[in-house]
Amino acid sequence: MRRIFAFVISFAVLVATPGLASADPYQRPARNQQAVDFIIKRALSQQGVPFAYGGGDANGPSLGRGPSVDELATEQLPNVPGAVPGSAFGTVPGTSILGAAPAPVPAPAPSVVGFDASGIIVYAFAGAGIKLPRSSGEQYRVAQKIAPSQALPGDLIFFGPDGTQSVALFVGNGQMLEATDTGIKVSPVRTANMTPYLGRIIA
Repeated sequence: MRRIFAFVISFAVLVATPGLASADPYQRPARNQQAVDFIIKRALSQQGVPFAYGGGDANGPSLGRGPSVDELATEQLPNVPGAVPGSAFGTVPGTSILGAAPAPVPAPAPSVVGFDASGIIVYAFAGAGIKLPRSSGEQYRVAQKIAPSQALPGDLIFFGPDGTQSVALFVGNGQMLEATDTGIKVSPVRTANMTPYLGRIIA
């Protein structure tokens, strides 16, 4: 009974994922399929590893680089006298809490070892000897463009203009492996903000 229930749920998730429900009649050569299976297995082995902005490379999780000054500029600062919400420096220009010249607030030092979205993809493909660019936008540029209806496990799902916002690994059955705020995990495929094409690295 559990197997039947699991099959029904899996089938429902697959059918409910627009554009990723149709099977591509294309079959990868066996050697390429073995590489894809290894890539997916390598990525899945990192489930639960924390999210680290700028973290991860071909060798595994790494210390993130922390947010840039521009990224800090969009964050709200605590309620401090003289602070300007959204200001990277935290004070009105020409002033400080003590009335002296403004002193920049340093960006917090990175303290988390983990992966970001493109970092986990670099790590996964490195296991098969494939060196990918470090950013999701560059990964989108080098990948073969595939219609969502032709998606195969191992293809990359990109988000944002030209894939510049994020990337995830399609693992099949309407699921993708992605870097989230809570870490690396498998989630149902999201189509909101998805690029018109997926990316295929191994044909």
